[in-house]
Order: sequence, then C-alpha cells, then structure tokens
Amino acid sequence: MKLFFRKFGENNRPLVILHGLFGQSDNWTTLARAWSEKFSVYTIDQRNHGQSPQAEDFNYELMADDLKETLDAENLETIDLIGHSMGGKTAMFFAMKYPQYLRKMIIADIGPRYYTPHHQEILAALNGIDTAALPDRATAEKIMTEKIPDLGTRQFLLKNLYRKEAGGFDWRFNLKSITKNIENVGTAVPPEQIHVETLFLRGGNSRYIIPEDWNNIHIQFPNSKLETIENAGHWLHAEKPQQFSELVQEFLG
Repeated sequence: MKLFFRKFGENNRPLVILHGLFGQSDNWTTLARAWSEKFSVYTIDQRNHGQSPQAEDFNYELMADDLKETLDAENLETIDLIGHSMGGKTAMFFAMKYPQYLRKMIIADIGPRYYTPHHQEILAALNGIDTAALPDRATAEKIMTEKIPDLGTRQFLLKNLYRKEAGGFDWRFNLKSITKNIENVGTAVPPEQIHVETLFLRGGNSRYIIPEDWNNIHIQFPNSKLETIENAGHWLHAEKPQQFSELVQEFLG
C-alpha cells in the first residue's frame, strides 16, 4: 500500500516520521518544518489513518511493507526514521525486515515488548458517536467526555473529525478496522537482534518504557542508547518539543 505523506524541505538527507495510533502526519508539521532546514522530512499517514488508504487488515508486518512500498515509489534508498508509539513499533518491524534502508532510527516512548490493549475507553467513546447524524463537533466532544475526561486526549482525537461534502461527519482513521484489530497494536517485536543505530527516547512521566525494560531493549538493539525527557509523558514530542528536537538533531548529527 502506497501511503500519503507531506514533504518539507529539499535537502539530500531524507528523514521519515511515523505517527502513533489515532494520529496523522499533520501532528508533526511544526517539528518537520524546523528539521527541514537540514533534512527532506516526510511525515507519513500510516494505513487506516489520515489520508492514506483504508483496509480491513491492520498489523505491523503490513505497515512495515507499506513503508517500504512508499519509500520505493519515492526512490528513497537510505533514510533516518522516527516513530512514536505505534509508529515506533512499525519502525522496529521495518528495521527487522528491511535494515538496508536505515541509517539511524529514533523510537519515541515505546519498547519492543508486548503491551496489553488499553484503549478500550477511547474506542467505546468513538464507537458511541453516530458521525453520519452528528450536528457539530461540540456534540461529539460532549459525547466523548464521559469516557474520555482528559481534554487533551479529546482534542487530539477530534483533529481527526471532518465534515463530509455530502453532509455529516466522519473520522479520518478507520475506526472499524482499528477496533477489530486493537490486539495487534500491542504486538511484541520478534526477539531477533536489530543492529540499526537506535535512540530510544522516553518521557520521564510515562510508563511505556520503564527501567526494567532497558536491559531487554539493549540486548535486542545492541547498537542503541536511551534518553529520558523529564517532566514529559507519552506525548513527549508535543509536551517538550524543544528538548525533543535537540536530542533528535544531536543523535542524527
């Protein structure tokens, strides 16, 4: 599957960014513009997200293949790759299958281990909205509030809500496929070693990478290091963009 992307900059060194679950390429625009002074930055919509094609099947093997097909279509032979959360898992699967494409890789706040599904409340809230009959965005937020009390999470999700030309609203992500395949989002990366030079960035307030994880991560990724952004949660690139950007540019050189 060839994916939709946004491109920033016309430099020789390509930097590809993969968003997380329920995200889209547009979430990374501010950082992409900053990095475009040194890189050609490609922010990608993964399958079933944003403006990329939608499909019933949804797993990391397919998403890694989607990325390869997109890179080949753009004649990108060697890239630096950033992946956040679900995008980080896609990046790790891609590094396992197609390491020859990668110069360096940055994994933002996710490890290779299995994660128990934990988006049930979000999925229940989203599936409780009849988008075709929705009168306005405010009504959608009101419906979501009971199951999603956090304002930031609601606003993040509502960025995906758009008004259709024929009337009514719809989500830019494929809610049906994500709901059906949510178990796949937590899938562990197979335990073979990945030798791509890798930076793992974790939020100090996040529990996605805990101290007990690091030994196993370093065994599987022997050419890796870990940095912590203090006072940041899972959305470390949005909460601490300056520090995140500095660590990325320092690592990529």
